[in-house]
Amino acid sequence: MATDATLADRLVADQFGVAGADLLIGGIPARALAERFGTPLFAYDAGLIRRSYHALAAALEGFATIHYSIKANPNPAVVRVLHAAGAGIEIASLGEFHAAMKAGVDPAQILFAGPGKRRSELAAVISAGIGEIHLESHEEMAHVAAIGASLGRRVCVAVRVNPIAEAQGGAMRMGGKAAPFGFDEEDLDAVVDAVAGDPHLDLTGIHLFAGTQILDAAVLIGQWRHGLAVAGRAAARLGRPLRTIDLGGGLGIPYFAGEGTLDLAAVRAGLPELIALRDADPLIRDAHVLVEPGRYLVGASGVYLSAVLAAKISRGQRFLVVDGGMHHHLAASGNLGQVIKRDYPVAAASRMGEPLVGQASVVGPLCTPLDTLARKVEMPTMAEGDLVAVLQSGAYGPTASPVGFLSHPAPAEVLVDAGAAQLISRVQ
Repeated sequence: MATDATLADRLVADQFGVAGADLLIGGIPARALAERFGTPLFAYDAGLIRRSYHALAAALEGFATIHYSIKANPNPAVVRVLHAAGAGIEIASLGEFHAAMKAGVDPAQILFAGPGKRRSELAAVISAGIGEIHLESHEEMAHVAAIGASLGRRVCVAVRVNPIAEAQGGAMRMGGKAAPFGFDEEDLDAVVDAVAGDPHLDLTGIHLFAGTQILDAAVLIGQWRHGLAVAGRAAARLGRPLRTIDLGGGLGIPYFAGEGTLDLAAVRAGLPELIALRDADPLIRDAHVLVEPGRYLVGASGVYLSAVLAAKISRGQRFLVVDGGMHHHLAASGNLGQVIKRDYPVAAASRMGEPLVGQASVVGPLCTPLDTLARKVEMPTMAEGDLVAVLQSGAYGPTASPVGFLSHPAPAEVLVDAGAAQLISRVQ
């Protein structure tokens, strides 16, 4: 069996289960979901979302709380699951603010980050009572101050810091180089002075985000250690305690062969040092420390199901042509930021446990060779109507994909919770 299939088998055993030839999603056979809702579809297991949240919350107990980074999956039904479990919300647009509000989130529990916030967006969320704005440019600073002045109030803000190179890490590095995100760490003192000097801005916190898709606990702990040091420096410059320290997200999940799961026990083991560092500084001792993961909370819960339209051989190579593709799941196709294209874990959702007969390429219906969901994956004999499942698909699916490309139908989105399935969205 190929290494990719081994990863898929491990994920199936840990996250889903099998009944006969059927992959189970939240206890429901994939075929039953496909028959009811059609294909292609995204199915999200609410139980797995809660499991991820509670496992992380338990690992961070006594140190940090969790805000869900809604960009990973902004479907209000998904947001509602996490908010009910106890998560706050981090947004990066007014649309995401509306999605959070639709899910019943109190605006005071929402943070707004992002390098290019429109003045109209800032005005809308500030008027609605958002918890904190994370400033990322002097222009934003001026706009927020002007909005605060017009409303006769001080606006709670944090300074987002683009950290030095020593703090970077992860598959996509968000700091340590020239970047549109936040203020360079080297300029922190001047930025703190500017914010503190404005009567309509209330500098409550610091925000750092050094990398994403981090699977190494030591890298994460190192970034958080640096974040606490930066927060202490900012508080000292400010001359009073901070109320919030946002250490960012970046917690990863395994997508590719050879990748392991982030070790939460190792994360937990690294916290006493961080707690001691925080508690030793009276200016950050009582600050609310938070992290803002996205994919870690929802990625493992999702399955992208598509049906085989044709099983064909071309010059000795087997192709499974399915009705879903890169227009719905750009990340799985390798066209969302990957330099070297690698396959997500894939399973034959309606032929589980059947003998593997060799490698196949799983391709979508679009008129481009980029529309490939798996390049070399071991599969059983497959025929028209069989189902292919792309695992780890709960994050960066429809809303991170060119759904309108070639005008194919939008995928259904389904939430499976306690053995019941509900259609929650159809992206237009």
